[in-house]
Amino acid sequence: MIAVYSLVFFFLLISSVSSKVTISISPQTLNRTGDIVAIKWSGVESPSDLDWLGIYSPPDSPHDHFIGYKFLSDSPTWQSGSGSISLPLTNLRSNYTFRIFHWTQSEINPKHQDHDHNPLPGTRHLLTESNQLNFRFAVNRPEQIHLSYTDNINEMRVMFVTGDGEEREARYGEVKDKLDNIAVTRGVRYEREHMCHAPANSTIGWRDPGWIFDSVMKNLKQGIKYYYQVGSDLKGWSEIHSFVSRNEHSEETLAFMFGDMGCSTPYRTFIRGEEESLSTVKWILRDIEALGNDKPAIVSHIGDISYARGYSWIWDEFFAQIEPIASKVPYHVCIGNHEYDWPMQPWKPDWAAYVYGKDSGGECGVQYSVKFNMPGNSSEATGMVKGPQTRNLYYSYDMGSVHFVYISTETDFLKGGKQYSFLKSDLESVNRSKTPFVIVQGHRPMYTTSRKIRDAAIRQRMIEHLEPLFVKNNVTVALWGHVHRYERFCPISNNTCGERWQGNPVHLVIGMAGKDTQPIWEPRPNHQDVPIFPQPANSMYRGGEFGYTRLVANKERLTLSYVGNHDGEVHDVVEILASGEVISGSDDGKDSNFGSESDFAVLWYIEGASVMVVGVILGYFVGFFSRKKKESGVGSSNGSWIQVKNEET
Repeated sequence: MIAVYSLVFFFLLISSVSSKVTISISPQTLNRTGDIVAIKWSGVESPSDLDWLGIYSPPDSPHDHFIGYKFLSDSPTWQSGSGSISLPLTNLRSNYTFRIFHWTQSEINPKHQDHDHNPLPGTRHLLTESNQLNFRFAVNRPEQIHLSYTDNINEMRVMFVTGDGEEREARYGEVKDKLDNIAVTRGVRYEREHMCHAPANSTIGWRDPGWIFDSVMKNLKQGIKYYYQVGSDLKGWSEIHSFVSRNEHSEETLAFMFGDMGCSTPYRTFIRGEEESLSTVKWILRDIEALGNDKPAIVSHIGDISYARGYSWIWDEFFAQIEPIASKVPYHVCIGNHEYDWPMQPWKPDWAAYVYGKDSGGECGVQYSVKFNMPGNSSEATGMVKGPQTRNLYYSYDMGSVHFVYISTETDFLKGGKQYSFLKSDLESVNRSKTPFVIVQGHRPMYTTSRKIRDAAIRQRMIEHLEPLFVKNNVTVALWGHVHRYERFCPISNNTCGERWQGNPVHLVIGMAGKDTQPIWEPRPNHQDVPIFPQPANSMYRGGEFGYTRLVANKERLTLSYVGNHDGEVHDVVEILASGEVISGSDDGKDSNFGSESDFAVLWYIEGASVMVVGVILGYFVGFFSRKKKESGVGSSNGSWIQVKNEET
């Protein structure tokens, strides 16, 4: 009996201590993704610099199943026991709640870690919990809007997410206040049992994904600006967006291309947020705005899309981040290791035992396959009983003077397989009088300075099986991700530089859009003259700057520019002429061993128009991106959180 009374007294004591801590949120209702909530607290006695605020959705999540967390020390007044934190939230189609926990250095569990081997916060001492926060249009409002091409020149696909599967549609037209054309939509979803492993199919990683709607706007006039919105009268409509339709009669091609971007989050979580991805989105949006109202463009994201790794809400954060771009221009993707790879994947030959690992976090391509719908309708079995087919593996389309081809380096690409047959047939059928330039894109590189042992076998097979196709069919450019740097090679085949691109594609690695674990090209500390990854003679330019690649082409010339995120300026350029010449140069003079310099007059559209819109764009991003991320403090100098940098791909 004494023990019982003692236990009751203990809990009453804890309750009385905890009741001194108060927490409030304002407002308690948000309208849409990106709106900011302010969380205030007071009454924390003997505060620790590890005390933390947990962010939970749905509200009944267990303590260790948070969406994310912030240290109270992110508030400048935390040592007084009171403080406040403001952060933007993404609509997860469920309410939020916030909890404050006390945590000290002595309670750190070294076995309970995030992906960077940093300790995850302890949940033994709950101090207080807030009221619930909701989104006013949590079920009704369409969000995560993104466009893509179909196989037909006069169509545009639009996809979006809502909380329920009730009927929606897309309406569109050439006049903003007269959207008379209607396109029906089809809603689908995936379930927890469709995932192949934890964390994707566990309670810690799974969240309700909502319904993914897919609609095709048809009978479009070519090269015309269209306005559109998605939703329904009953459930509500999105904002009105616009795009420029494809024009098969135009010779001009404009594209923004990169790999390995991921997204940033306004909080710490189980995986690392990619802060640099914000700058990539910012500068690409600048370039898109500079195009004006009559120039179609595309975005090409070649693998390692969100880096969710089985934590499903990261996909919501990713689509919220890219919507300003993807609602304006088609956003095309190919599959990477972090979307697909898991040991049970169907195609895994003996030589690939150390190539394809657990990088998808148990997603096994499901989210990627349902949230995107690329042209071509390519698919492969997933190897799971309940899982849907893996889609969006290999496809192609024409835009202006360029034939774009996307392939999968994660599924069978060897001679005799379905993908190889597609690639062979596709490359052999290109009309070079219409599209003189051919660009092939895939995730893992065929050529790279970063010779990670894990990828050696796949590089060898790519050179053995794919390079002969590229050479025979005069592929102009091959673009790759996976290595989180920029690197451009000479026109090359069989590891040997050629004089012209015909028979010697120009290979570029462009996986520098956000993921911040990168190979080190700097000199070794004890051998200043020997880099960790020495630059071979066939490597024309290597850049450590995050950024993206900008493509501009007509029938005579294709120009690829490497734009750096720290200043939005061009750092490397290569011009490829239809006649065969490759003109290599760089903006900073670090490289020019191949060909001669050029004035790159083809970039007129960026240089002229961007000056006029820079004020508008900067104003927009001060409001949208600064509130979204910088206040988050991710990567701050808190002793319990150390960003480990390594050559993770």
